[in-house]
Amino acid sequence: MSDILKLIKRIAIDAVNSQKLSNIVYGTVISISPLKVQIDQKLILEEVHLKLTRAVQDYEVEMSVSNGAKQIYKIYNGLVQDDKVTMIRAQGGQQYIIIDKEVVE
Repeated sequence: MSDILKLIKRIAIDAVNSQKLSNIVYGTVISISPLKVQIDQKLILEEVHLKLTRAVQDYEVEMSVSNGAKQIYKIYNGLVQDDKVTMIRAQGGQQYIIIDKEVVE
């Protein structure tokens, strides 16, 4: 009986592991247009598999400085070639969300 329980437990663990639940992945931007990110020597992600957060995009923000009139300022956070990025791989491994890029000083 204990062999059957061990077998069921092993099958359940294998099933969960095969689901490729979300995890953190690191990569390097190798192309901007079209967007491509290389994870390792064999795996290059194409734009269709990538989603971007605001942290890695250029965007505009309305703000005032020293209680002055509101103005629109552009924030330049867009990805450039050779950026090192942090991504979350979505369940199943088909979609990756680029959440941030490495700060280089």
